[in-house]
Amino acid sequence: IMAAGCLMQYVRDTQRSALPHIAALRVENTDDAVLLDAASRRNLEIEFNLSGGTENTLTSVIDKSITSMGSRCLRRWLHSPLRDTGVLQARHQCIAELLDSGYFVDIRQQLHAIGDIERITSRVALRSARPRDLETLKLSIRALPDIQQSLQHCHAPLLQSLAGDIGEHPDIAALLDAAIKDNPPVVLRDGGVIARGYNAELDELRSLGKNADDFLLQLEQRERERSGIKTLKVSYNKVHGYYIEISRLQSEQVPDDYIRRQTLKNTERFITAELKEYEEKVLSARERALALEKSLYDELLNRLLGSLHELQNCARGLSELDCLCNLAERAETLNYCCPELSTEAGIQIKGGRHAVVEQVRDEPFIPNDSLLSDKKRMNIITGPNMGGKSTYMRQTALIVLLAHIGSYVPADSAHIGPIDRIFTRIGAADDLASGRSTFMVEMTEAANILNNATANSLVLMDEIGRGTSTFDGLSLA
Repeated sequence: IMAAGCLMQYVRDTQRSALPHIAALRVENTDDAVLLDAASRRNLEIEFNLSGGTENTLTSVIDKSITSMGSRCLRRWLHSPLRDTGVLQARHQCIAELLDSGYFVDIRQQLHAIGDIERITSRVALRSARPRDLETLKLSIRALPDIQQSLQHCHAPLLQSLAGDIGEHPDIAALLDAAIKDNPPVVLRDGGVIARGYNAELDELRSLGKNADDFLLQLEQRERERSGIKTLKVSYNKVHGYYIEISRLQSEQVPDDYIRRQTLKNTERFITAELKEYEEKVLSARERALALEKSLYDELLNRLLGSLHELQNCARGLSELDCLCNLAERAETLNYCCPELSTEAGIQIKGGRHAVVEQVRDEPFIPNDSLLSDKKRMNIITGPNMGGKSTYMRQTALIVLLAHIGSYVPADSAHIGPIDRIFTRIGAADDLASGRSTFMVEMTEAANILNNATANSLVLMDEIGRGTSTFDGLSLA
C-alpha cells in the first residue's frame, strides 16, 4: 500500500495535474499469468516479426477487432496470457454462445458506430477533449441501446456482466445531444460548438452577429439612395472592421458625415458614426459569445467528470465485448476449436496448425499432433532443412498461448494442462553492441531457461549449440 501511494505521488509530481481517470492501482502477481520473456515474444512473432514489421504475425491474423479499444485489449491479452482456468473457461463459454447464436455478427456490425471511448475519457479527465471527441462520445452512446438489445439474448455470465458494465447512459446522451451541435468544428477557439437552445444568453449574442448581414444590406441600400452612388458597398475585414467602399472617381460625392478610413489605389473606404456604433455592438457580442461558449464547454467537461467512472466501465466492457466477438469471428472463419484446460500435466494437440503459416501458404497446411505428458516430457524433432521443424515447434507454443487468452485454437482438438511459462531459444544472432558473440547469446538464453524453468514450463529449443563447433555444440545440446 505504501509503494502504491508513493507511485501515485510520483505521478502527481511529474505530471503536475489532477489525474481523476486513475482511480486505483492493481497489483499483478506473476503467478496469475503465463510468463513470456522478451526473447520468447520476439521469436514467436506475436506482434512484430523478426524483421521488426507487423506483417505475418499472430496479431495480424487474430486481430480483426472493430474498435481501437478492442484491438488494444486483444494485444494486452496476448502479452499477458492467464493461468486462471475460471476466467479462460468463461471466455470460451462466451465464444461458444456467440458462435451458436450468431449474435457476434450483429454485435460486430453495431460496434462500427463506437468510437475510442477509452481515449476520450482520458482526455475528458485531463480537460484536453476537443469538440469532435465529444461528438464521437455522443454518437457512441447513441449506439449502446442496440448493443444492449443484442446482449439481452445472451445467457453466458461474462456477457451479462459486460452488458452491465456497458450500460446505456441516457443522462450523458441527453446532455451531449443538448450541448454539442452536430458536426462541430475541430477546435473550440473559433466557436460554433455549443448547440442552439442549450443556453439562452449565448443564443441571443449569436443572433446579434447573424442579424448583422441583414442590417448591413439595409444600410448599404439606404446609403446608396442618400449619396446617389450606385456602386457603394458595405464590407468587413478583420483589420479595419466595417467600412463603406467607394471608387476613387466617386469619392467627391460622399456625404459630409463620412469619415475617411483608408485610401487604396482605386477605392476609398469610409465609416459613419452609425456604422462605428454598430461595429462595436456586433464585435462585442461576438467576443462575449466566444467567451461564454468556452465557459459553457468547460462546465460541460466538469459535468462529464462526474460520470467518468461509468464511462471507463463502459469502455472496458465494450473493448472486451469487441475482443470476444473478434475471437468468435476468427474461430468460425479459420476453423478453430475450443481447447480443454486440464489440471493434469501435459499437452495433447490433435491436428494442430500454425496460425500464421497456414494463412500465408497457397497450399493447404498439413496438420500435426503434439503429445507431451508427465511420462513423456520431451520431444526431439529431426529432419531436413525446410522440413517444418521450427514451424512445428512454434505452432505448439502459439496454440498454448491462444488457449491461455481464452481463444479457440487452430487444431482439431487440444487438451492442455497447467503451463506457467513459455521459453524459446530460437535463431542465431550476435549482440556486438554488448560484446556478446552468437554463442554467448545462445548460452545466456539457455542459462535463463535452465535457471527459471519449472516442471510446468513449455520450452522450445531450436538447434541449441549451433553457434559453436559441431562437436562442442552437440555436447552442449
